[in-house]
Amino acid sequence: MKKLLLLLLLFSFEAQAQLTDDFADGDFNQNPAWTGDETAFQVNAARQLQSNGPATGTQLQLIAPCQASTGTSWTFWANLKLATSSGNYADVWLMADRADLKTSGTRGYFVRLGGTPDEVALFRQDATGSPVYVVNGQDATLNSSTNNLVRVRVTRSVQNVWTLERDLTGGQSFVSEGTATDATYQRSTYFGLTLTYSSANGKAFYFDDFRVLDATPPAAVQAAGVGPRALDATFNEAVAATQNPASYQLPGGPAVTAALRDAVNPALVHLTLAADLPTGGGTLEVRQVADLYGNVAAGPLTAPFSFVGVLAGPQFGQLLITEIMADETPVVGLPASEYLEIHNPSATRPLDLAGVRLSKGGSTANPAVFPAGATLLPGEYAVVCGSTRGAQFTAFGKVFALTNFPSLSNAGDQLVLTGRAGRTLFEVTYSDSWYKDGRKKDGGWSLEMVDETNFCGGSENWTASNDPSGGTPGRANSVRTANPDRTAPALLRAVALSPTLVRLFFNEKLDSTAVANPARYTFAPAVGISRVLPLGPDFRVVDLQLSTPLQPSQPLTLTVQQATDCVGNASGPAAAVTLALPAPVAAGDVVINEILFNPRTGGVDFVELLNRSAKYLNVQGWQLGSEKPDGAVDQKPISPGPYVLAPGQLVVLTTDPANIQRYYPNSSEPANFLALPSLPSYPDDAGIVVLTSATNEPLDRFAYHKSMHLKLLDDLNGVSLERIRPEGPSTGENFHSAASAVGYATPGRPNSQYQQDPGGDQTFRIEPEVFTPDEDGQQDLTTLNYALDQPGYAASVTIYDAQGRLARRLVRNETLATSGFFQWDGLTDRGQKAAVGYYILHIELLRPNSGEKREYRKTVVVGARITD
Repeated sequence: MKKLLLLLLLFSFEAQAQLTDDFADGDFNQNPAWTGDETAFQVNAARQLQSNGPATGTQLQLIAPCQASTGTSWTFWANLKLATSSGNYADVWLMADRADLKTSGTRGYFVRLGGTPDEVALFRQDATGSPVYVVNGQDATLNSSTNNLVRVRVTRSVQNVWTLERDLTGGQSFVSEGTATDATYQRSTYFGLTLTYSSANGKAFYFDDFRVLDATPPAAVQAAGVGPRALDATFNEAVAATQNPASYQLPGGPAVTAALRDAVNPALVHLTLAADLPTGGGTLEVRQVADLYGNVAAGPLTAPFSFVGVLAGPQFGQLLITEIMADETPVVGLPASEYLEIHNPSATRPLDLAGVRLSKGGSTANPAVFPAGATLLPGEYAVVCGSTRGAQFTAFGKVFALTNFPSLSNAGDQLVLTGRAGRTLFEVTYSDSWYKDGRKKDGGWSLEMVDETNFCGGSENWTASNDPSGGTPGRANSVRTANPDRTAPALLRAVALSPTLVRLFFNEKLDSTAVANPARYTFAPAVGISRVLPLGPDFRVVDLQLSTPLQPSQPLTLTVQQATDCVGNASGPAAAVTLALPAPVAAGDVVINEILFNPRTGGVDFVELLNRSAKYLNVQGWQLGSEKPDGAVDQKPISPGPYVLAPGQLVVLTTDPANIQRYYPNSSEPANFLALPSLPSYPDDAGIVVLTSATNEPLDRFAYHKSMHLKLLDDLNGVSLERIRPEGPSTGENFHSAASAVGYATPGRPNSQYQQDPGGDQTFRIEPEVFTPDEDGQQDLTTLNYALDQPGYAASVTIYDAQGRLARRLVRNETLATSGFFQWDGLTDRGQKAAVGYYILHIELLRPNSGEKREYRKTVVVGARITD
């Protein structure tokens, strides 16, 4: 066998082998260096590679570096001294894109020896799915239980025609198993083998005479004009590292002064020209170019190219990010690396990317910068990744491996492309909710833009890739379809940040030039506008600089005559909003109005605030907290940016507004929700809610307990506690379970148990005098209101039915303020609903210091709704 190999070497002296190993040196650790499960292999006395795996069923692998392309042949000798089956076979990988053949996502071609058909067959392995036949060999060619000897030869022509041959004597009398055309994968970086066996066959695999031979010179080249004096030549295979400019000519065009092979893609050569390319293009001729193994293309190889003129830097909307791989693990089929895809949507305009910056929103330090000579041709896609990850993406086309490539957050980030002059070219703020698929959200799948003409779109124009590999880097997106934006922008709110600065918030990206016209904005009463400043990089916000200062809490109306989004949709008719300059907040201006601390399964908590003052108040910097038993407070910021509450306005604080709105679709108001990244922890049994200002001054505090809920409720999950009277104290007596008729909560809407202060000057008053405790949100409770001439009284309140029987001890020796109220929910001391009828409230008022005692009686009626 060794003599036969020597004859082959002499016969093929004109070509250089990419890989040879006959194991004559007694090892497999050098020339070439095999890696993998090295302890599970050995070179035996016959100088053959033999498996030496554990006596347990497993899979072994051994890999060697080997760059292969078209025009290559592979030969090897093997003997499987076992009965092949679905659990006993060998895969010899001719071309593989990664060093771990056992991992999912490996792509390439392999010859399978054995398996269920006991065959010699050629397969292609894609990133996902089972292997697919390229050449399906004859069944039962390897049907011995002890001696399956074979020599295999595979050739791939430059036209991507594969031929599979075998000799079952181990010699050179090859018999064809068939031919097929497959051009799916053009280049590889590894050769190797994987062995799958049952427990008795760990030492039954023998291999020898591995030889990978490239006897074919470069056969084809493509050319592209990428700059006035720059031309790219891309060959069908990797070429030698050193290139001679004299090998490249442009008949009738400028001379080639330099030829440099690309640092990432070895099949790409960058040519520098002595003069400008002619407009329209020309032809490239290539002679005497060698591949990696010394095969020289005498030539000429020719390639036409086009050139449309001088390259220009991109403007807004001319350079897009069309794909985002933020969470690369677990791997589905793409390299285990974050990446972005950029795209030139123009059909005619090439782009000069030199100096374009890639950064995350809010960060200006150390952006990733595209180097000189970086270009993107009309309609071209390219992968952008970290500087050490470029080699992983060479099979996908053009790659820009940039220093300072930003780390992409799995949950979401803002990404910005900025031109050399600092102008925003493209912005996207993605979120993991954009996947719209819980499984793909967990990793391995990219986010893809749906419609490139709607490049300003957000969640509605992005979704998870549908490609089996997990993404489409370097090519058109798998989800690509028409999804135009035909909706005009809407004004969400306006906030006075200072006496001379008003900020407007819109629901989508604006045309920054169109919205900068001061004539589009008017105030009533009139206020002069000195300047309009659209704010990048996303241009959803517009600042109005005023020539006349505003006064605190003096409302005025702002009218926007027209707003235009970044794809040209214009709003109309005019939109108006009321605003005022916020005033300083004081304790008690804003109170806790409703809390859900025990949501339904799958739900989330919320806290609702009410501005009960006559002032406009900015909640920026305020803190929502949970006071712990030791007095420590877990605080969470309410809003990092300006958010103003008008007098009487409600705001619901929660981590997931959509979740709350799903559970309370008929009793919530979406416009009054403010999403927070996180809420303090509010236990289901009892807790304390605290609200503090931006200077950490206390604004309100409410200690809740589940016992405050109506005793008749069988299930407290999903039931909120509502404030009864806005002006009342933040104590349990002023809170009640939300009514069943509204779904047990009213987030963002007036409380179902709201009750006005009845006023008047009587010492004790009942309001209402007839009530129906049925949780329908209408007169579910009654209140005993009091107004005393001085502090220091203590009171006991006992309720009797019309026959004088005790119904409820409502209050026992409780010290009173000068005014306030007690609520009766219509329940007896036994927790049962009181029967319909008249009830007497016996009130005992005592001054402990003097011993003075007074008694009062009030009548109330417990009623019931009459239903048809």
